[in-house]
Amino acid sequence: MTVTAISTTWTDVCSVDRITPERGVCALVNGLQVAVFRTFEGHLYALSNFDPFSNAFVLSRGILGSRGGVPTVASPMYKQVFDLASGRCLDDPDTSVPTFSIRLNGDRVEVMT
Repeated sequence: MTVTAISTTWTDVCSVDRITPERGVCALVNGLQVAVFRTFEGHLYALSNFDPFSNAFVLSRGILGSRGGVPTVASPMYKQVFDLASGRCLDDPDTSVPTFSIRLNGDRVEVMT
């Protein structure tokens, strides 16, 4: 799957303090469900909330971790692992989910879809 930007506008999601480290939140950004994650190191990631294996919007509830130094999220449904930076499924190289640009503007988390 190819990631295509459909907007060049940053959308305010929430205060960074609202995202517990090593957890995700779901945000509706320009009509898309986006899973936003914050690691213990303070890195932010945004990818689609849609799990292509279960066809459910659940990735924001996934378990964060790493595989070979790559920050990951494991789907809470069937446990497929996705690279947080690229959206690539590490268990099935033919599958990926869209990722989105994310930034911290002061204490606000912003996502571009």
